[in-house]
Amino acid sequence: MTVALETVLAKAGLRISPVQFAEMIEEATRRLSPATPDPADYFSAEQRDTLTEVGLDLTPRRPDEVDSRARAVAAQTVLRDSALTVGDAAQAVGVDTSRIRHRLSAGRLAGWKDRGGWRLPAWQFAASGVLPGLDVVLRAVPSDQPPLVVAAFMTTPQADLRINDEPATPRQWLLAGGDPTPVAALASMLGTPA
Repeated sequence: MTVALETVLAKAGLRISPVQFAEMIEEATRRLSPATPDPADYFSAEQRDTLTEVGLDLTPRRPDEVDSRARAVAAQTVLRDSALTVGDAAQAVGVDTSRIRHRLSAGRLAGWKDRGGWRLPAWQFAASGVLPGLDVVLRAVPSDQPPLVVAAFMTTPQADLRINDEPATPRQWLLAGGDPTPVAALASMLGTPA
């Protein structure tokens, strides 16, 4: 198992040992929710009745069902492991660390505070520095959206962004020199019902 996981981590470009990866998954899982959450416990009796009336299934997960937390834990672990420190980001962009901190406080770079300082998602950097048009996109992202949601958006093909008639991710669109305005319009809708 360790060799297989080591191979998967290496193919994904993650610089982490299988043991460290497993520890991160365990920590992320603990923070997400109880191992066997009962959806009904999150609502009052009146809310449960209303939700059940409109067809929402509030029964606990069956033992044979895949735990929906697994994908979220894996994605969160990869996001955290691939994120840059302030020093790494400064080196990638070619500026002083104080400039990176200033960009974070001004909302021109995305990041979160973690043990040991700021972490900056790797998706926002390009070989030549910061992703073109990033500041326009980040201004449009609702402030209540967590880093994992923003990362998923930036790295998932969007039907409205097309390169060579194929759906492109917002990151690909911006790297190809696309106008950041349509990406910002899509980003502004994060967290709203479809």
